[in-house]
Amino acid sequence: QVQLVESGGGLVRAGGSLRLSCAASGTIFSGNSVAWFRQAPGKQREPVARIASGGTTNYADSVKGRFAISRDNAKNTVYLQMNSLKPGDTAVYYCNPVVRNTYAVLLSWGQGTQVTVSS
Repeated sequence: QVQLVESGGGLVRAGGSLRLSCAASGTIFSGNSVAWFRQAPGKQREPVARIASGGTTNYADSVKGRFAISRDNAKNTVYLQMNSLKPGDTAVYYCNPVVRNTYAVLLSWGQGTQVTVSS
């Protein structure tokens, strides 16, 4: 069974940066779009960014210009570079391969990685 492992979260002050990584145990990322999601306490999980197999990216309005998603197909890894972080970005971040041009996930969720932004 393919597993997703997110890492790179932590505690950072507002204005700081973090780089998240998402690794898959198999080659599920190859040929698939992959997305990052986040879930803040008491809120529903929401999409943050998506990268297609060819590299096309999409972002939630709340993170445009601050976050950048990228992928390394050879390493079966997807990254999320987060800059100019705000307290509102505090959440558990998850990744998952998704159906092309949607945010419909293909796998069970991993454990996520906690991002906490202090003011």
